[in-house]
Amino acid sequence: MPAVAFHTLGCKVNHYETEAIWQLFKEAGYDRTDFESVSDVYVINTCTVTNTGDKKSRQVIRRAIRKNPDAVICVTGCYAQTSPAEIMAIPGVDIVVGTQDRVKMLEYIEQYKQERQPINGVGNIMKNRVYEELDVPAFTDRTRASLKIQEGCNNFCTFCIIPWARGLMRSRDPQEVIRQAQQLVDAGYKEIVLTGIHTGGYGEDMKDYNLAMLLRDLEEQVKGLKRLRISSIEASQITDEVIEVMDQSKVVVRHLHIPLQSGSNTVLKRMRRKYTMEFFAERLERLKEALPGLAVTSDVIVGFPGETEEEFMETYNFIQEHKFSELHVFPYSKRTGTPAARMDDQVDEEVKNERVHRLIALSDQLAKEYASQYEGEVLEVIPEESFKDDPDSNLFVGYTDNYLKVVFPATEEMIGQIVKVKIKKAGYPYNEGQFVRVLDELEEQKEEAV
Repeated sequence: MPAVAFHTLGCKVNHYETEAIWQLFKEAGYDRTDFESVSDVYVINTCTVTNTGDKKSRQVIRRAIRKNPDAVICVTGCYAQTSPAEIMAIPGVDIVVGTQDRVKMLEYIEQYKQERQPINGVGNIMKNRVYEELDVPAFTDRTRASLKIQEGCNNFCTFCIIPWARGLMRSRDPQEVIRQAQQLVDAGYKEIVLTGIHTGGYGEDMKDYNLAMLLRDLEEQVKGLKRLRISSIEASQITDEVIEVMDQSKVVVRHLHIPLQSGSNTVLKRMRRKYTMEFFAERLERLKEALPGLAVTSDVIVGFPGETEEEFMETYNFIQEHKFSELHVFPYSKRTGTPAARMDDQVDEEVKNERVHRLIALSDQLAKEYASQYEGEVLEVIPEESFKDDPDSNLFVGYTDNYLKVVFPATEEMIGQIVKVKIKKAGYPYNEGQFVRVLDELEEQKEEAV
């Protein structure tokens, strides 16, 4: 059997799509092998969110070519979509496919084997209006299943290249989403994470259907679904209807990732973000009323062109006041081809780094404060893997529904199951837990009935 090896750079959507591409190869009779070993085909799924993403992608492509100069080298993903000529210029690259037509990859491989001519399969993504169906019935890491529900973004924020790499908003057919969710639950997954390029925008391109309706339909129609998580949602997409569905739901978890990017209205305007801080604050208050104990995580860009100390402090104070439970903090990095890269007043790297450190310190403090509310409580955790810091122990790591990372004694058989764990000691990045018991099916049914 021929062997294929994958390397994925970038976001959760890319990881999802690599799994989907693997399904195509599996059906065609391929074995999956490790990227570091010699393989017949290498598939590199690239990222282009920053210039560094491009550079890392090129390094991985060259590594694959060195591993086996006779292998077929396929490059896909966002960098392949935006810069196919740059990738085709790397000696040894055989096939380039962007962020559409991944189903044609195997045809291209056969064509390449016969003709021995490099193939550029990248088309104009901006013309695409149809969601490309890519099925993933199971995942290599077996605890949380991602389910991609939409593609593309219409926002065109000034710092972001992604609409050019992914095209405009396209939502997946709700029946397909429900069918695949059922397939994942039947395969043993307790938690499904809805993901996409602009996940909360699901349904904006549809008539009479939206994200709130999808959440409701998933809960009503998918038998055995225990947890439903939204990977990311913009404040502007948190409608009253979405809040109402979350308030009434038994499966939507108490955790939302809502990208803030900046807590200053003047910076948000330069970023071309679609909300003000007043609106963001009002949505947070509504959400916390509907979902007591809600964990809100967020992304923040520090040192956006022209960001003054005052604007930075507006962000800092907003985060402190609204008690986010954890932040992903990024120093602004120029992305060639975006309006922000051409703006005057680029912020000095030292100033950026100093601000990043201040926000990370705040994030650590807020994470500990949030977790400390749950000390002594018994929460439901899905163990994901053994504790890497102490691999010889019987400790495992998992997440509660409100996204606390808990380390506690468990066994291999418990991976992917729902277990009751008492939070002994709150901390960051881990909380120490004490195993109480595995939730059996009878108990799960009782809890559902309540």
